[in-house]
Amino acid sequence: MIRTVTQRTLTPLQKVFVRTLAIILAIISSMLIMLCLKLNPFTVYAKLIVGSLGSAYRFRETVNKAIPLTMLSLGTCIAFKMKFWNIGAEGQFYMGAFGATWMVFLFPTLPKALLLILMAISAFVFAALYALIPATLKIKWGTSETLVTLMLNYVAQKWVGYLQYGPWRDPAGNGFPRIARFSQNAILPKVFGIHIGWIITLVIAVLLFYMIRRTKFGYEISVIGESRETARYAGINVNLTVILAIALSGGICGLAGMMQASAIENSLTDNMSNGLGFTSVITTWLSALNPLVMVFVSFLFSMLLQGGSFLQSSMQIPASMAEILQGIIIFFVLGSEFFVRYKFVMVKKAKSDSRVTEEGKKC
Repeated sequence: MIRTVTQRTLTPLQKVFVRTLAIILAIISSMLIMLCLKLNPFTVYAKLIVGSLGSAYRFRETVNKAIPLTMLSLGTCIAFKMKFWNIGAEGQFYMGAFGATWMVFLFPTLPKALLLILMAISAFVFAALYALIPATLKIKWGTSETLVTLMLNYVAQKWVGYLQYGPWRDPAGNGFPRIARFSQNAILPKVFGIHIGWIITLVIAVLLFYMIRRTKFGYEISVIGESRETARYAGINVNLTVILAIALSGGICGLAGMMQASAIENSLTDNMSNGLGFTSVITTWLSALNPLVMVFVSFLFSMLLQGGSFLQSSMQIPASMAEILQGIIIFFVLGSEFFVRYKFVMVKKAKSDSRVTEEGKKC
């Protein structure tokens, strides 16, 4: 019989080798698929790179996609570290954007610095409170956070759509359902041609890495993720830690929404995320819950997203080809995690005692 057992013998270097091999196999497999479609894989990969990094404009667009994706991944990471499966980054993103937009409409004449700070605080609070809904239900009644956070994504998006088509509809939109654009004092400033969100994202990534690895709160989150019973035995207030961690998780996702609304959309729309909240679940897992690695992985995925659009225009290849590449990479990398954590062993079937068998025959 073949059974799986926990893998305890791999060294850190061997784990890196397994994951690297998975990426190489993913690239080879994607090349085979391209050959089946009568495409030159080297040309396709070259176009992906050119389409995402080939000019200053394309590089900026790639970074603009990487900023919210990284922020959403960082927020998701905190919950996942605690084995609280927060699939609601998309909804928290929209609630953060809603909170920021509300401040713009309430205080349109505030100085830029003050208004941006108020927008960030509002975005964090609204998204954190939204994330606490599934956390509270989980603590009180043991509901599935996966299902609740997933459904709340659509509630948040429909709420923004209601505002866009209803109370916040711009009278000057010439019949087009849109929310009024932000004034200049509500737009994030740029640094080296890219909005300042990229600096904020890097700072948050470093702070989260430090928090998880070096602080008591980060240690408590990790212990709860391993075993809640162990955490209680160690004297950790599990419910309070879960509440604080999920609030932080949702709040960071809300900041991503604030950045997107302020710096990219300059308004609030019901399609501003383009599914990045769901993509962040993938990048979080591929990063092995390491905030610093998430910056790199999110940038690579943003290259695929931006390069996929370029493929469509330059080679008449559907943009879904980039999604196929993403799927192959995910399949192999997640598959490699199985071999990092487990291994197959052969177990011989127990033989019956010959004496018992003989006695049975005599009877």
